Amino acid sequence: MNRFSGSALAILLTLALLPLHAVAAPLKIVTSIKPITLMVRAIAPESALVTTLIPAGASPHTYQLRPSDRQALADADLIFWVGPDMELFLDRILSSTELAPKSHQLMSEMVIADDQEHRHHDEHENHDSHGSEDGHHHNGVDPHIWLDPEAALGMTTIIEQALVGVADDAPSSEADGIAQRLQQFEAQLNEKETKIRKQLTQLDAVDIFTYHDAFRRFAEHYGMTIAGALTITPEKTPGAKHMQDIQNRLHAAHHPCLMTEPQFNRDWWQSLSEGIDITIVTWDPLASDIADSRNGYVEFQQSLADAALKCLPK
Repeated sequence: MNRFSGSALAILLTLALLPLHAVAAPLKIVTSIKPITLMVRAIAPESALVTTLIPAGASPHTYQLRPSDRQALADADLIFWVGPDMELFLDRILSSTELAPKSHQLMSEMVIADDQEHRHHDEHENHDSHGSEDGHHHNGVDPHIWLDPEAALGMTTIIEQALVGVADDAPSSEADGIAQRLQQFEAQLNEKETKIRKQLTQLDAVDIFTYHDAFRRFAEHYGMTIAGALTITPEKTPGAKHMQDIQNRLHAAHHPCLMTEPQFNRDWWQSLSEGIDITIVTWDPLASDIADSRNGYVEFQQSLADAALKCLPK
């Protein structure tokens, strides 16, 4: 009995002397949308607890916070979102004194990082043409930045820096692991990009239309052209003039294909396709059906390409 008591005491003393990080609680991370969750999963420690605010089937354009969402934000160690042009419902709450320090507006931070890089080149290499190069990724007009794999890599780099920042008290091996996973993510993304670029050359003879102007980031990265969008703002039904213009484009299109999204009502545009030999496919910019895993974002990129390839004439 005495030997058992001594052993138990020794174990308790050993646990008490362990570094705090050995028994630290896992990181609690909140993301606004599933694609950002997939980026976090690609590089974060396996133990990290990740909560996605917007559920499958909902849209960041129209979502409203629930009490459980507010609690998740309050409990989080880190919060990642695109920015107010996409998730306006988060703008006010994430500006609060409590949440602002742990919140990362990825679109804004990418612009800052990009500007710093350009200034660095201007000072050391005297380049004059950078201003014309970042219109696609950082012009602030199209907030669907996560669809572009190059922009997604920039977002994931910002996520890595934030993860390392809150892991200052963790062993250096943890920060090294995050950095290594980022390198692996970049390599996997580059390999997938090469494959997708070859696949999408088959679509050169197809005129692609989208429900709203969200697919353009992905399309332009791969050299595709979008023939038109049914609506500029997905929250509103477009005016008669715009609808007539789109219908005229559909009639004149070569192998027209309409890519719709599961998050939005489809009823109002059905009449646009009447009398037109058109292919209609669905693509999901929010990755609702993609597994929440380390390879999730790369699989998401392939799902976007697969949706577009369904536009090919039978």
